[in-house]
Amino acid sequence: MSTAESCPAAGDINIFETETLINPWDAYQTLRDEAPIAFMPAMGLHVVTRYDLLMEVIRDTKTYSSQFGAFMARARGAWLENAPDDIRAQYMAIDSQAIVPPPTLLTLDPPEHTRYRSLVNRIFTAGRVRQMQPYIEALISKTIDKIEDKDVIDFMADFAFPIPLEIIADRIGIPSTEPERSFFYDAATAAASGLRLTTPSDAEVLERAQLNVDLQKMLIELADDRRKNPQEDMLSILANATMEEEYDRPLTDAEIIGILGQFLVAGHETTTSTFGWGMLLLCQQPHIQDALFDNPASTKTFVEEAMRLEAPVQGLPRVVTKDTELGGYALKAGDMLMLRYGAANRDERQFACPNDVDLERRNAGSQMAFGSGIHHCPGAPLARQELNLGFPMLMQRLKNFRLDPAFPEPEAEPSFILRSLPKLHIQFEKR
Repeated sequence: MSTAESCPAAGDINIFETETLINPWDAYQTLRDEAPIAFMPAMGLHVVTRYDLLMEVIRDTKTYSSQFGAFMARARGAWLENAPDDIRAQYMAIDSQAIVPPPTLLTLDPPEHTRYRSLVNRIFTAGRVRQMQPYIEALISKTIDKIEDKDVIDFMADFAFPIPLEIIADRIGIPSTEPERSFFYDAATAAASGLRLTTPSDAEVLERAQLNVDLQKMLIELADDRRKNPQEDMLSILANATMEEEYDRPLTDAEIIGILGQFLVAGHETTTSTFGWGMLLLCQQPHIQDALFDNPASTKTFVEEAMRLEAPVQGLPRVVTKDTELGGYALKAGDMLMLRYGAANRDERQFACPNDVDLERRNAGSQMAFGSGIHHCPGAPLARQELNLGFPMLMQRLKNFRLDPAFPEPEAEPSFILRSLPKLHIQFEKR
């Protein structure tokens, strides 16, 4: 019996179509109810949408491996196949200069994953994150200063994007001088854009490749400097770290690049997205604005609800390592699963009234926006701090947030992995 016969087909549902990626909730509901492990022949993978099944996969790292690098490389290979000869040659010439980082965090299993994770955890200890609060508050306040007198802003460009990006740049240790800082912003944005569904132009692909090479060179130079002149940043910690299980071996440049490269997306894109989706919820449901202003302590639950409803990482793959069963369906070694956190976060079996914001929800923190298990995002405490400080400070100084009617209704940018708002034009008044 083939895998496709063992698991129900998804029928007419293709969660990777542009329209479904923009608004996937009905498709997720149908799959959860009728085919919680649905085979999609066009993609050659099984989509898992029910909360309990996702948790079963996440907890069993031996049966369900995170070594899915080959899946993530498909889009690159498809583009190269179809690119004109001259463009392909240009790309290969640029790419040949790039360092290929080894698997470090996202695409590793224990025990290798544990070794790298222990290093990264040192960067985001509770103490380090608490020490950053005055700095984050000052940055948010300065950003509000810039927007409070404007009639209309693009909340994404003017608030949600610059704050997390500046924070992660500072945490990594990127110089605050120009042109280094502006270059880093461009390179980090390009790194996240590679996960979107939209087909880039040949020029965009070449630009991304060159930015990647130039960013690697910058990070290596900075790591060399931090070995001699350590500071309080990620580069210093990684440049001077050793792998104790391997005879105190220092990290290679490739390993440092691999670890930092993952934070270019996880360190700012997900927080930016949650700021955006949270503000959209406030605009759509003004009573929540009043609730947060009257009771700032409810912000923590609101942030969890915003992440639950609009998970900034909608899903990630897993690879089946041996013949097994999941939810009563047969899976074979080598099968590819796509875990949809965004679907699990709205599973009524786990969350009552799952499509509503509930500031009294007791299990709001069990949402999967940051993943779960050993691959739970190590930067989650920092992201939560930014969000839990940002929304109250906005409420304290501004009021009556609403969508600007002069612009189209905001909608998600289609992406295989991420869920983000490209633009969010809003109006408001000072308090």
